[in-house]
Amino acid sequence: MAKKDFTLTSKFLISLLAAGEVAEMLFPTPREFRRRAVYGNLFKTHNQFRSIAYHLVRKGWIRMEDKNSKRFIKLTQNGQIEALLAKAKLVQKPKIWDGKWRLIVFDIPESSREKRDLLRMLLKKNNFYKLQASVFISPYPLNREAIQYLRETKLNEFIRILKVEEIDDDRDLKRHFGL
Repeated sequence: MAKKDFTLTSKFLISLLAAGEVAEMLFPTPREFRRRAVYGNLFKTHNQFRSIAYHLVRKGWIRMEDKNSKRFIKLTQNGQIEALLAKAKLVQKPKIWDGKWRLIVFDIPESSREKRDLLRMLLKKNNFYKLQASVFISPYPLNREAIQYLRETKLNEFIRILKVEEIDDDRDLKRHFGL
């Protein structure tokens, strides 16, 4: 069975990210869970919510904070990066091609192999085609969330994004992208 691209965990992280700079949400009691539509839209039961929340705590993506005898969930910096990565996977392809190619060239050190692999996955999810090991191309720009992810992870130091008007023989690329 194929792995889901957009999991409940991703939705939960994105909902916390949507909370703004505070990026926190009340950890509900079972009664509060039933009353609040925010949780009911994402989770079927309080146990499911609690299970995912504690899983994310163990991963270091969220932390629990107690304020005024209430428990809150707050995104950590790693959680914000994971939420941005999940959000960056939501790709909306533009309807009209502007005739320019987007070329992404990167040279990420071996010490950051995991980040390099995440970048390749992110580019593929954004419909970029691999020209060479560290060169990807697409007729469409990278979405805002993907660019924000690159800034947050400081990968933008190792990446160049080029907008190219002309490539010598791009028939195979046009065929690949259906242009």
